Amino acid sequence: MGKLINIDNGGTLTDICVIDGSKVTHTKTLTTPYDLSKCFFEGLKKAARLIYGEERIVDLLLSTDHIRYSTTQGTNAIVERKGPRLGLIVCRGTDVALLKASHAEAQLFEALVGDRVASFDLSLSWEQFDGEVVATINRLTAAGANRIVISFEGEDYRQDEARFKQAALQKFPRHLLGVVPVLCASDLADDVSRTRRTWTTLLNAFLHPTMETFLYNAEGILREYYHQHPLLIFRNDGDSARVARTVAIKTYSSGPRGGMEGARALAAHYCFKRLLTMDIGGTTTDIGLVEDGRVKARPRGDVEGVAVSLPLCDVVSVGVGGSSIIKAAGRSMQVGPESTGGAPGPACFGLGGQNATITDVFLLTGLIDPVSYFGGAMKLDRDRAEAAIRDNIAGPLGLDLDAALEAAQKAWCHKVAGSLIEYTPIDADTTLAAFGGAGPFLVTDVAEAAGIGRAIIPGLAAVFSAFGIGFSDIAQSYQSRLPSLSREAADEAVEELAHRARRDMFAEGFDFDDCVLEWSIFRVRDDDEASLPWSPGTALPGDLRESDHASVALRIVKPINHAEFAPLAGDARIPAVSQGTREVKVAAHGLMTLPVYRIEEQPSGAYGEGPCILEEAYFTGRVGAGWRFEINANRDTLLTKSA
Repeated sequence: MGKLINIDNGGTLTDICVIDGSKVTHTKTLTTPYDLSKCFFEGLKKAARLIYGEERIVDLLLSTDHIRYSTTQGTNAIVERKGPRLGLIVCRGTDVALLKASHAEAQLFEALVGDRVASFDLSLSWEQFDGEVVATINRLTAAGANRIVISFEGEDYRQDEARFKQAALQKFPRHLLGVVPVLCASDLADDVSRTRRTWTTLLNAFLHPTMETFLYNAEGILREYYHQHPLLIFRNDGDSARVARTVAIKTYSSGPRGGMEGARALAAHYCFKRLLTMDIGGTTTDIGLVEDGRVKARPRGDVEGVAVSLPLCDVVSVGVGGSSIIKAAGRSMQVGPESTGGAPGPACFGLGGQNATITDVFLLTGLIDPVSYFGGAMKLDRDRAEAAIRDNIAGPLGLDLDAALEAAQKAWCHKVAGSLIEYTPIDADTTLAAFGGAGPFLVTDVAEAAGIGRAIIPGLAAVFSAFGIGFSDIAQSYQSRLPSLSREAADEAVEELAHRARRDMFAEGFDFDDCVLEWSIFRVRDDDEASLPWSPGTALPGDLRESDHASVALRIVKPINHAEFAPLAGDARIPAVSQGTREVKVAAHGLMTLPVYRIEEQPSGAYGEGPCILEEAYFTGRVGAGWRFEINANRDTLLTKSA
């Protein structure tokens, strides 16, 4: 069994996790947004150096079974509105204003489509139809469109869209230079809502070119290094597939979903009934929930506040992270949502940043060790950090330096805790999972502020989203609308979906018979949507009504190697051994000398209590007074508040 490589490309840092049986090697590299292939391969080179002592990237790739990759490229493209100019074709009489009903929709429509909208008369005769197809496409391309989306309505919208596309392909063959791609909404989303179908296809069309160029380029370079398997893209539905079998919109927000897949595995391993997660990176805190073994998700997600047809994990991103800008706003403190990112980064990075961040605050309070930060690969500048705090916080608010540091910590902590409370009710069954590079910083302070008495810091907290990707399988999902609630209609849908699944798994390189098929009926009743258990060859669920919109749904899965947790062996409890002390300014307590426990140097079963510092190569956490900790064989740290 070969190695597994998981890569999570974030806005500030790119995380790499190499799994070889029970051994996990992890590292980080700064994200290079101008060329994502650069940080992709820099990360692989760093991992190779850690494993072999030298840059033997070919040896690393030859010994690897699967590379699973997640990227924020799609998310960033939509946020920054960087992509192709889209044209939209609707049928005559369609009210395009429905696509711009909300402020978020109106803003996004203006950025992606603008006035490049054309209506088409579907009642034209056969003689007129083809000519009008050419005229319509020419009008949109003349207006600047370089990708075109067709979205019709009515009972026969699938057939009408297919007819238009076929005519377009005949008049504009793909082998000609400069031919504009034409995409049908019905090819991507089988949804009763035309608005959601249209937006799903517009967003996918917008993301496709950039994602395609980068991902195929990365796959090509991997082949140059003799990697034998296709690059797998981790998607926002929790599954993976090769580049050629992935639609662009499913890469949106895939990084946070990696963390949630890891959280789901973590909750199962420790039998947590309700695991609330905070994944704090450089720019955002991503909050999610695993309850009774299931990741909280929505059957219809949204992108930038715009509803789409695809299911999405219910992760809320709050603009507060390790690089979030902290500044005075009148007589109060503002934390985020603006971020310095990885470049220029916090002032203490010495890369030109002049804004204050929580990273600068923790450096000045002593929580962060400037020598060991970022695995010792990055030196931090205290003078620049102090100047940023004085200029942006202390001076404007009339505070001395220590008071400014204390106020900044409290403001940052309360924003994170408040976001947790806003996301979900807190009860006695709730355990808080803190991961991401900044997640463990003030984990017990945040937990207390949110009313939570139990928390866990995964041993791989700093790369937990990358680690979580390793629990995904290769899978595809499909739906086919039922024209009637009859056994015959269901049988036809099953045959169609099985054919599509067989074709896609063949393209993935797997035998259909080696895959697991999960069938269900997806029901839409008014505003209520539900997935109902069902098997082919059996009667449809009895509670379906003739007025329901029902679809046969299929998820086909080819299980592949997963990451694993060490078994809970019940090792003897041993007092944790401190690797030294550190003077830290703690809010409301002043300067304190705290023991420092290096997590990777503790035996399984090591325990202790706060106040103290827990540290790993890529994260640091302060445990408050009244909290106990225990470190197990996975290097996971369980934290419990004393009664």
